[in-house]
Amino acid sequence: MVSSSLPRSAIDFDPYSEAYFNSPYEIYRRLRDEAPVYYSPKHDFWALSRYEDVAPAYKDFETYSSARGFSLDTVQDPNRRDDYPVILVMDPPQHNRMRKLVSKVFTPRAIQGLEQMVRETIEGYANRLNPKRFDAVGDFAAHFPMDVIANMLGVPAEDRQQIRLWLDTMLERQPGTAGQTPEGVEAGISTGAYYYNLVQQRRQDPQDDMISRLLETTIVEEGTERRLDDIEITGFASVLGGAGAETVTKLIGTAAVAFADSPEQWEELRNDRSKIPAAVEELIRYEGPSQYNVRYSLRDVTVHGITIPAGSAVMLINGSANRDERMFADPDRVDIHRQRPVGYNLGFGFGIHSCLGAALARMESRIALDVLLDLIPEYRIDRSGLRRVNMVNVMGWSAVPVRAPI
Repeated sequence: MVSSSLPRSAIDFDPYSEAYFNSPYEIYRRLRDEAPVYYSPKHDFWALSRYEDVAPAYKDFETYSSARGFSLDTVQDPNRRDDYPVILVMDPPQHNRMRKLVSKVFTPRAIQGLEQMVRETIEGYANRLNPKRFDAVGDFAAHFPMDVIANMLGVPAEDRQQIRLWLDTMLERQPGTAGQTPEGVEAGISTGAYYYNLVQQRRQDPQDDMISRLLETTIVEEGTERRLDDIEITGFASVLGGAGAETVTKLIGTAAVAFADSPEQWEELRNDRSKIPAAVEELIRYEGPSQYNVRYSLRDVTVHGITIPAGSAVMLINGSANRDERMFADPDRVDIHRQRPVGYNLGFGFGIHSCLGAALARMESRIALDVLLDLIPEYRIDRSGLRRVNMVNVMGWSAVPVRAPI
């Protein structure tokens, strides 16, 4: 716990509150201005919110460890497994070995080779929509990202959306509660069991998919070569499947709402599709699906004259850093013409744990916007039907009702 001698902030930052789930950006601004090193007595964590502090912290794995997890409930869980073989909860050198294996799947050439499959998948869902009335998330963006990543992993088509539903349940949090719901725990068990069984099937009958290729992969540890075991591959599949599904789903929902508020920018994109990649980058900055990650401090670290003790949960709020006025001019506005800042867009993380699938997510988002520009050249949002997700680490919409213009 924090020392009682430290000054207490008047800000009440609760990442599990209704106010946070609905919109965290005003509280982020107050954190940056009034408490850039924040301590929460309620949930026993520290938080960094300014770009100048968050970006270097993401790279400093010798101070801020990932080995205990990436959310408050996992970092603070006294019963957690410290040897769970998932790349998100590894520090170097183990992390470096594992990332090197999976990164081969996400090279620029490999991603480029997926473009036709991705476009066909997205267009397939778009062709089912009534352009006068549909939900940009529930009828569209919730579906195709899971199809894409699950196709790469080797998940049969009939099982993909069930995995998506399990994932949503795993990430859901009740307002005021840091831990998973009982349903979320059960969904996590079901997801792990599904991927483990799929690994067993691929051992018996290899296919042209990522899981089959991982079964043939070897790593070298302490001079000894070995293959990945079934639990390690299950961990890879669970992480990649989850990240691949959630990121683009949330980003496209955000895009639909943001460009309904800025129709002139939507029209500009419709007339000049070469600007779509810049629009995707701006959406990642403006409201990236990943809002924060939690680390575990391995040693005392002093920031802005305040010492965060060793053994603390530390929240690195990249969602706040990407809205930092000290780095981005007029940061609370979507601007597809925004000049690249001196720094780096932290929407997909930074440092060794930057998102492996960022290039794939950018490509999916680019194609999805291109398809939507043709489907709904003009549109409005039924704001009475807008719904936010209540999820750990993740920000976005669960329902975005698109309607024909009046």
